[in-house]
Amino acid sequence: MSDKQKTLKQEVKLSGIGLHTGKDVTLTIKPAKENTGFVFVRTDLEGNPQVEADVNYVTTTERGTSLEKLGVRIHTCEHLLAALVGCDIDNAYLEMDSSEPPILDGSSKYFVEAIEKAGIEEQNLPREYLVIKEVMNYVDPSTGSEITIIPSENYEVTAMVDFGTKVLGTQNATIKDISEFKNEISSARTFSFLHELEYLLDNGLIKGGDISNAIVYVDKELTPETAEKLKKAFNKDDVSIRPNGILDNLTLNYPNEAARHKLLDVIGDLALVGVKIKGKVIATKPGHFVNTQFAKKLNRQWKLQKKKNVPDFNLSKEPVFDINGIMKLMPHRPPFLLIDKILELSESHVVGLKNVTMNEPFFVGHFPKEPVMPGVLQVEALAQTGGILVLANVPDPENYSTYFIKIDNVKFKKKVVPGDTLIFKIELIEPIRRGIVHMQGYGYVGDSVVVEAELMAQVAKNKTE
Repeated sequence: MSDKQKTLKQEVKLSGIGLHTGKDVTLTIKPAKENTGFVFVRTDLEGNPQVEADVNYVTTTERGTSLEKLGVRIHTCEHLLAALVGCDIDNAYLEMDSSEPPILDGSSKYFVEAIEKAGIEEQNLPREYLVIKEVMNYVDPSTGSEITIIPSENYEVTAMVDFGTKVLGTQNATIKDISEFKNEISSARTFSFLHELEYLLDNGLIKGGDISNAIVYVDKELTPETAEKLKKAFNKDDVSIRPNGILDNLTLNYPNEAARHKLLDVIGDLALVGVKIKGKVIATKPGHFVNTQFAKKLNRQWKLQKKKNVPDFNLSKEPVFDINGIMKLMPHRPPFLLIDKILELSESHVVGLKNVTMNEPFFVGHFPKEPVMPGVLQVEALAQTGGILVLANVPDPENYSTYFIKIDNVKFKKKVVPGDTLIFKIELIEPIRRGIVHMQGYGYVGDSVVVEAELMAQVAKNKTE
């Protein structure tokens, strides 16, 4: 299976009605470049404001998950997001001319069909994953809802529902791999209980529901008064209860359709973590509140993982540049050449290595009884690694030098001592413009960050004699 990011080959449109707003809406799902994630765009508002599918923008979780950023709202986003994750998409713009995607049949099926019709395209950059290394969970004591995640090579999800009603009983649903989403989960429709539906209708909260987009479990007596309300709401001459306890507005796609739909909701809500997950999720009585609280916890874990950002490198692999290659690119020479190898190099990042030995000249005078590598030289080594990133991208590196113009947010976290292998990872913060290079650098020993800094340098052509 590919580990590259994916987007759509072309844009695709769907139209319908928002379930809670009752407003007509056209949704256009568009391709997006790498590392965009899922971004909602409100084309009906001035300036086409964007709201990223980010759990930190969740405002309400009653009857669906809603996002809000700077006053711009997106309602009931979970079925659409579940379809994108279920189709293994990483990046897409979701343009809407209203605040809520179309409810369609209350499942993700039509979104999946639209995405498949548009086609899926592999992109150039690798995927990132939140890899679950230890058990994490979230419990909502007021409802008994609980979500747990345990380590797994795949993204697996199990949902168990128990509403304490005879008509629905206890149900569960599982997928072992996201590739099962389309056939097993995507057509599971949203559901509600008669007592909830009656409340929603009485309070004008379900304007876009029609007879075909929700399973209604009858958990109370269907009085003539309620029947009249439903006939009016669903524009039907008659309503009745099927032997399996659901309203006769539709036929179940699966006996455990409610559990499958709850699983669909979990996938949609956990899309808000903002990264693909490697772990097995077990959701007991899930709901949008517990799902999004858990997504916040995973999002914090992901930020922590990125912050530590410990690279996983094969140190025995053939380097991109050995010391001779480095000296061809850079003007520095021992004892002031502070990197020994370049392990990785792309247009936007570089990884270098320095073996710190007792032979370093600075150990002679810098705390001779407690040999420790000077912090300023660690920053210089970061800068030299960054210099390689720049100079490797020009045709005549021998004619250029890189000079520091700014250092920010420097932190020294651990002593670097003889015998350490220092690994430096430098990433461009923004593309190089007019010879100005803005970089974020980290230095690691083992799986600890020992130094970090934001560096700015200028690439200048050498003055010829």
